[in-house]
Amino acid sequence: MNYPNLPEDCTSLLCKYLTKEVFEELKDKKTTNGFTLEQAINSGLVNLDSGIGVYAGDEESYSLFAPLFDAIIEDYHGFGREDKHQSNLNPDDLNAPNPDPNGEFIVSTRIRVGRNVAHFPLGPAISKEQRDLVESSIVEALKSLSGELEGRYYPLLGMSKEVQEELIKDHFLFKEGDRFLDAAGLNRDWSEGRGIYHNKEKTFLVWVNEEDQLRIISMQKGGDITEVFNRLVTAVKAIETKVAFSYSEHLGYISSCPTNLGTAMRASVHIALPNLAKDMEAFKAITDKYYLQIRGIHGEHSQSEGGVYDISNRRRLGITEVQAVQDMYDGVVALIKAEKELTK
Repeated sequence: MNYPNLPEDCTSLLCKYLTKEVFEELKDKKTTNGFTLEQAINSGLVNLDSGIGVYAGDEESYSLFAPLFDAIIEDYHGFGREDKHQSNLNPDDLNAPNPDPNGEFIVSTRIRVGRNVAHFPLGPAISKEQRDLVESSIVEALKSLSGELEGRYYPLLGMSKEVQEELIKDHFLFKEGDRFLDAAGLNRDWSEGRGIYHNKEKTFLVWVNEEDQLRIISMQKGGDITEVFNRLVTAVKAIETKVAFSYSEHLGYISSCPTNLGTAMRASVHIALPNLAKDMEAFKAITDKYYLQIRGIHGEHSQSEGGVYDISNRRRLGITEVQAVQDMYDGVVALIKAEKELTK
């Protein structure tokens, strides 16, 4: 592979940090799983509108291709190569009484974490056999869940039309076709080795072998953020007794996309802020203060509908899970206060 011809108007972090010198230093290196620089950067070269543009194939990618990954991680997370990540999943340390007990603003709350299985390659480098092994070990772990978390696993392969339609209706089903993941090699052998688990109440969900090997999700209507976090923590700890997660002292929970490193957490609410939405400058001033991200209700790159926005934590690495949820909570309290003042 020769040094790629990157257009001048490309704004991804890949384009920013893949210099000729870095490319020459890394182009012939291969991780133990056979993952190369060419594979790591392919998504960003195919999709020049990427924000980041790189994916790791395994934990070793982060050290072997460090001249590229470290620069991107430092830029995105403000996290240096000597820094260490710390985890804290203790719900007692979270101070988040329901900010909207009357249900005037918060439509729903959702907190998810990404996890990958220790000693296996990540999605971009995994073989079909390894992916199937990962799936079966996760499914075994899910079968052991009890009480509120007890539920059923639905493999994507051979899924009936009725189940498919029901899961799409509930916004549960992840689909093939994301071009960024496709170019990263994450959609290979679709739909084998993949599936969805949910409990009876549909407040707890696990995606198996989408972008990360596990996406563990807790959610419910309304604004009881503490309850959602408690359920998530209970589930994560129960699954971890059966399946070891990939974790490093430096980068925290390992993920294929560098933006998810650390806590690998996204804590979010769907919240109606029709008045604040008319003054995006004031809106953004609040979300920036609390390190929050504004999205439309159908996720990244989507629009708001009826003044309802998806608000989530932006920081993931170098802060704990409790801090990430606290950021989201404190910001939501400030947003509701601003919306109430405008309503007057």
